[in-house]
Amino acid sequence: MPLVKNGQITADEFVAVADDAELPAAGSVLISATRFLADPERLVARNSPLGVIWPNNRDVAELKPWLDRLALIALVFPTYKDGRAHSQARRLREVYGYRGELRATGQVLRDQFTFLVRNGFDALDVKKEADAHAFGEATHRYTEFYQPTGDGHRSALQLRRQRHLTSAT
Repeated sequence: MPLVKNGQITADEFVAVADDAELPAAGSVLISATRFLADPERLVARNSPLGVIWPNNRDVAELKPWLDRLALIALVFPTYKDGRAHSQARRLREVYGYRGELRATGQVLRDQFTFLVRNGFDALDVKKEADAHAFGEATHRYTEFYQPTGDGHRSALQLRRQRHLTSAT
């Protein structure tokens, strides 16, 4: 599957490791939430980047003690109708200040690409090559938004107020 990160198709440096498999001594690994929560202190102490696949039915607050030591959090969309991972992403970015890679995995439709970016995702694990290109384009398609989020873009109202203040001086 192609990986799109920050609008570019790129190779995935993380290797998914099954719960019953031994972790490699070095290298970026991606593990399940179950495996991570079984022994988080030992896992974050590894001298290599660590990522966790976090299901959308778990509270992301459980990750709070380790956010500064997780290089990647992959949030799962089990179906395209289930958008709980959008809320998880916003909480991770806006409430907990997570700055690592936030990856969307699972069933994501093209219609949702702009919302992924707005909600804090910077990477998408896509099923089809064409979707990889479409996601890359979506990350740059819009420059102004009505809804405020924690993605660093000012809302249209904030931009309008700024222009008004600038022209008034």
